[in-house]
Amino acid sequence: MTVQEVMDVLRTVKDPEIPVISITDLGIVGDVRATEGAVEVDLLPTFAGCPALGIIRQTVERALHDSGAESVSVRFVNTPAWTTDRVSERGRDELRSFGIAPPLAGAVPCPFCGSERTRRESAFGPTLCRSVFYCDDCRNPFELMKPIILEAGDR
Repeated sequence: MTVQEVMDVLRTVKDPEIPVISITDLGIVGDVRATEGAVEVDLLPTFAGCPALGIIRQTVERALHDSGAESVSVRFVNTPAWTTDRVSERGRDELRSFGIAPPLAGAVPCPFCGSERTRRESAFGPTLCRSVFYCDDCRNPFELMKPIILEAGDR
């Protein structure tokens, strides 16, 4: 397989906690190496304690084996660190379609009605990477993917 073929397969692998977004649009694919029959994929966890890492690894391995890779190695790396800047524009749209406000600085617009009359209800959501918000206009609760941005010296 070529690196491009591997990336095409990885675009079909969805995040198990947010099934509308691929791992490529979420920005967790760090590096891909492909040779004759072997594929190596480095993934960047959104959080070190993410409970979905095992499922993601298995799904990536299965998708690549099913696409013809003879040997697949998936490892999670922490360098470079994943940040919310890695989420693609399509990924941000997919998050909104799922009712999750994409990571932003400043006001948090409601993914349902677009209103900025929102407030944080809890810093802790159903997963480590999300907070719970409430829209005062459409009266819907929603989640925000917590922004993670590194300072220049941390990169």
